[in-house]
Amino acid sequence: MRVKDNVFYTKPTLNLGGKITSIDSPRVMGILNVTPDSFYGESRLACEKEILEKASKMIMEGATWLDVGGYSSRPGALHISMDEELERVIPAVKAILKEMPNAHISIDTFRSEVARRALDAGASMVNDISGGQQDEKMAEVLALYKVPFVLMHMKGTPQNMVHATQYED
Repeated sequence: MRVKDNVFYTKPTLNLGGKITSIDSPRVMGILNVTPDSFYGESRLACEKEILEKASKMIMEGATWLDVGGYSSRPGALHISMDEELERVIPAVKAILKEMPNAHISIDTFRSEVARRALDAGASMVNDISGGQQDEKMAEVLALYKVPFVLMHMKGTPQNMVHATQYED
């Protein structure tokens, strides 16, 4: 796909931590759930060794991004504190980038402070299941760090989303 500007045709790109990445064709995002209760059982990673093995395999199989999430968004998941989410994701981000410094890490969170700390640890993208609706400071963090933002949609929260399934349009 090419985007036409006034003078040249350009290929679409993203700046991921100072590394220009082409997105002119579909890309794969590998999901690393550092939660004990994610949607898919085989995606649950409990220790650094498992995280690094899965991350390495995903990159070798062609993943452009590794999306690290520490808050389960499956319907009915328990709410956890920000501190617990940070304890899950920050060591994972640091471990991956220590072993694979060229990896592109996306932080899967709806909390601006978790996003900020993950970006400080080396993440280069934010994936927010709430589309910025759960934390009014998310836009401020995104603007400050100038990172790509994966804007998701969710009605309600993981705790009550099964009761918010009706749409008028």
